Amino acid sequence: MTEPLFERVNAALDGVRPYIQDDGGDVWLVKIEGAVAYVQLIGACGGCAASQSTLKLACEQAVKEKCTEIERVEHI
Repeated sequence: MTEPLFERVNAALDGVRPYIQDDGGDVWLVKIEGAVAYVQLIGACGGCAASQSTLKLACEQAVKEKCTEIERVEHI
């Protein structure tokens, strides 16, 4: 049986989470609607000027690589 999509997206985020945590932040998967995963960057990443880069270059790339049905990762 295949893992539910929410768990697979969370597992993909686990791959980048240590790097985000090293900078004093974290990423939470809030919800999935259609082909979009909505996350919240918290801690130091919440107000960081580079958070959009972190979102697109780290989080979105990791999620899309492991969960091909996800087209975008957006910040809530």
